[in-house]
Order: sequence, then C-alpha cells, then structure tokens
Amino acid sequence: MPLPHAPSSRPRRPLAWAAPFVVAAACADAPTTPALAPRDAPSANATADYAQTLGFRRAVTVDRVRAHQAALQAIADANGGTRVAGTAGGDASEAYVHARLAAAGYAPSYQSFSFTFTGDRTPPVLQRISPPAATYAPGVDFATMTGSGSGDVTAPVYAVQLDFTPPIDPSMIGCAAGDFAGFPPGAIALLQRNGCTFALMAQNAQAAGAAGVIIFNEGNTPDRLGVVTGTLGPAPGVTIPVVGATFALGQSFALPVTNGPTGVVARLRVDFVSSETRTGRNVIAEAPGGDPARVIVVASAVDGDARGPAINATSGAAAALAIAEAYAGQDRTSTNRVRFVFFSGYAEGNLGTTHYLNALAPSDRARIAAVVGSEVLGSPNFGRFVLDATTAPAGSAAIRDLLTEYFGQAGLASRTLSPPTGSFGGSVLTPFALAGIPAGGLYAGTIEPKTAEQAALFGGTAGIAFDPCYRLACDTFANVSPSGLDQMTDATAHAVLLLSRRNLLKEPLAAP
Repeated sequence: MPLPHAPSSRPRRPLAWAAPFVVAAACADAPTTPALAPRDAPSANATADYAQTLGFRRAVTVDRVRAHQAALQAIADANGGTRVAGTAGGDASEAYVHARLAAAGYAPSYQSFSFTFTGDRTPPVLQRISPPAATYAPGVDFATMTGSGSGDVTAPVYAVQLDFTPPIDPSMIGCAAGDFAGFPPGAIALLQRNGCTFALMAQNAQAAGAAGVIIFNEGNTPDRLGVVTGTLGPAPGVTIPVVGATFALGQSFALPVTNGPTGVVARLRVDFVSSETRTGRNVIAEAPGGDPARVIVVASAVDGDARGPAINATSGAAAALAIAEAYAGQDRTSTNRVRFVFFSGYAEGNLGTTHYLNALAPSDRARIAAVVGSEVLGSPNFGRFVLDATTAPAGSAAIRDLLTEYFGQAGLASRTLSPPTGSFGGSVLTPFALAGIPAGGLYAGTIEPKTAEQAALFGGTAGIAFDPCYRLACDTFANVSPSGLDQMTDATAHAVLLLSRRNLLKEPLAAP
C-alpha cells in the first residue's frame, strides 16, 4: 500500500508487509483491459468448462485447505508466532510443503537463495503497565523504526515538550540536546514528530539517558494521524529501542501532561536486525505428463513475516498445496506441464520469485506459458476480485476470462481489479509479468475498506477492511473466512485444470 508523502529530511521505508493491491472504490465497475487478446481465444462454452472441472473442484476441499492452514499456524505457534523466511518458522513452513508434496507423489525440490535481512527478528512489544493497562498492536498502533537498537525496557514515560493544541505545531523540539534538560535517566522519551530527522531525535534522547524512545505522529493533518514508520539510518550509536506510533497513542500516554513525567509506566521491547544474511527456500514440484515446452506455473508465497503467522496472507499457498494434492490424486491426460512453486521471501520484497526467474535459462523461461497466482484468498470480509493488470502481457486476458466465467457459472458476483501500478502490485505475479509471461489470479482484499457497493456485491461489512489483520499478529487460523476461501480456491482450481488441458495462451515452442 502506498504510504503518505514524507519530507525528504525524514525518509520513510515502505512496509515489507504492504498489501499487494489497493482496491479503489471505483473498481466495482472497472473496465476490462483493452488490447490483451490471447493467441487462442478463451473458451466459448463456459458452461461446459464449469462442468468439466466439477470432479476436480470437489477433490480440492476447503477442509483440506484449512488443515494446511492449521499446520502452518502450529508452526508459527512453535516459533514465537511467526514464520519469517530464513528463520526456524520459515524453514519449517517450507519443509511442511515439501513433505506434503512428496507424500502426494511428487519429487519436490528446494531452491535456496541468500538475502540480507533488515527488520524485526521477533514482533516488537509496547504495553501500558500503569492503569488503565493496555497492549498495543504492531503495525496498527506502533512500528519499529528501521535502525532501532534492541532491548526490553519497563520504565516511566517522560514527555518532551509536546503540542496538542490546534493548530498543532511541535516545531523542532527534540532536535537539540538542550530540549532534554531535566530528563530523568532510564525513562522512556515520548516525542512528537516534527521537522528534524528521527535519527537526531533518537540520538539526543539517548544522550540524555533515555532507555527507549516513542515518536508519535503530529496529528496536525489527516495524513499525520497514523503510525509513524521511518528510518534512523544512518544514525551511528543508537542502541536503545525506538518506535513510531499513532497520534492517538501519544495522546493517551501524555495528556494532560505535555512536558515532564506523564505518570505512565510502559514496557517497550524491540528485537531488531540491522543486517543479517539469511537463506530462503522456494519449494518446486512438477507434475508428470504434459508438454514440457508449455508449462503452467501455479505460484504462491509460503512464508510469513515478523508481525504474525500470516495465515490469510499465505492462504493461497494452502490452497495451492491442496490443488497440487488433488491434481496428483486423479488420473488425467494433460496437454501442458503443471508446475507448483511455493515462494519464500515474499514479505522481504518478492525475493524468491525474482530469484526463481533469474535462475532460469532463457529457453526455460520461454517455456512458461502462463502463471496462475494463488495468494490472498480467505479474507474475513472478503471480496471476489479477478486481476486485470493494464500492462499485463498479451495472453493474460485468457486467465482473467477463465476466472470471470467461472464465477458467472457459479452464480457468484466478481469484479475485475486493475492494481494502480498497472502491473500486479506487490503480487508474486509481478516479476513474471515484467518478464513478459501471461499471468493472472484472484484477490480477496486486504487492508483497504470495503465500500457499500462492494458489500452489496460480495456480502460482508462496508467501512471496514477486507482483512483488518493482514500480516499482523491477529492474522491467525481464525482470521479466515472458510466460505470465501472455498469459493476462491474452487475458482483457482478450475483455472489450473483448464489451463493444464488447453493451449489457451500461445503456440508450442519448437523443440530445443
């Protein structure tokens, strides 16, 4: 999700867990993408297509998908609540997928890659200890500043010259060492975002003896109310935990005090990694049969991130695994080869997808006829969006049409969605599309609020996010709509089976 503009003096980093797409209110009647005609026309008989995949769809049960989600939740529970790539939780997630594929009769392989990790090793903690006690949610109420030190501090909170009186103008408080005159060593400094860098504010607070720093948003404009996300880099010598917070959190900690002891005792814990080499592993399994010169890739992201289990965020991986099991369990003749790829490193910036494509020889890359993305499918306040990127390679329209036709036959409302980037946003599909490979898939919605029109189409509640817990600690097994997951998994299975049987996208390549 694009972040609000920030002054150049205080750069913000994009959140690693940002939503792959943003559903604008206007998307309910989004036009179909022009000039994307495939080389071979999509099916003219949607009813026959729907009937043809019925047995396969019945084999891909929502109970099987939910069983995989339960297993991933158990992995997160055993690993501090997360399944981050390159950690024990991420490794165990990849191993689970590998084991299930092997049990289904595939010969799965790992594709390892190294990457530099910067971020929370474990979820940060911010709690109000003094009455009224409260525990705050990472990503919703606060977030670790990039470059923060690590530590676990319980201490009084001390306000440093805050301003809550309209028109709010915190000026340059915290930007000079003298602003911390009288600061009690060992306290947590409560600062208000202003015109100088986060790094300078943190350095001055630490020099004054602060054991931790909370920098909350100004609150002077609507776009300065949410969580402050930013960087301390380069900020040599900052060793104490530093987080950004919402304007409302700052108010709750401070008022009526604007300078001095607030009377609040808080716990602040940050476990931050500034630079660590890690290893992610893509899991790849290819079904036998079908023309190896025409490969259909089913792409999903399997790893979580530091804020939570990412069960709905990776619901597509659980669905893809159930589809792979059903595909292996039924006898069929395939026209095209089907390859399932479960990517690692998605939350760190689509690392696994990019590595996978870069590692392919040009001739092998050219053999990929189409990619079906299986990503966010089970959002609790779900929508049924069929991706329709305006810059997608020719042939992508065939995938869009298969999915749209399926929902029409199933009697379910759907709408096309063109991500604002013109490609596929932060999806695992984007690197494929940029490489000129036809791609498509579904999206159930994440952090954007559902409109009244979308609620009328899909059900659910207008005015709240499709998934308020997207990549947060509450993105657990319970944060999934089984009915929405069932509908989206069936549509994905339908497209995978039809694409395995038909040359919808391009002519076979000549033998090498």
